[in-house]
Amino acid sequence: MLTGPSPDPPRSRMNLYVLLPIVTFVIGSLYVAGVFYSRWSSARALEEKARDTQREHDQRVYQMMGGDRFAIMNFYAYPGIISRGDSTTLCYSISNAKTVTLDPPSNVSMWPAFDRCVNVTPKKTTTFTLTATDAAGNEKTATAEVEVR
Repeated sequence: MLTGPSPDPPRSRMNLYVLLPIVTFVIGSLYVAGVFYSRWSSARALEEKARDTQREHDQRVYQMMGGDRFAIMNFYAYPGIISRGDSTTLCYSISNAKTVTLDPPSNVSMWPAFDRCVNVTPKKTTTFTLTATDAAGNEKTATAEVEVR
């Protein structure tokens, strides 16, 4: 009988038991990483879209508020017709002004504002003149009439 080295026991099954969990773990890890990356990528795209939408909205609001131009955007009385002794509200909207005055003067303080209303009580029909002045000294005026009956 020949004596020689004894053959090694088959390792293919042992390798399979060790290799299969490792391969399964690697495939599972790649799948989970892909899911996380996909969700991160989608969230980032949504954030960028939201930022772009907010930027566009802010630009529209800025332009609606006068942008860089000096202007009296609104000046009106509500109601425009009152009974003697009643009050009315004068509302104004001004962009890029330094000072604001009202003529005839009233007992309320005036200042530049995008949206401000003040109450006045004229004794007779009155045309109010709003004058706005910018930093360069340029003036703009607007009028609003209140009829007193």
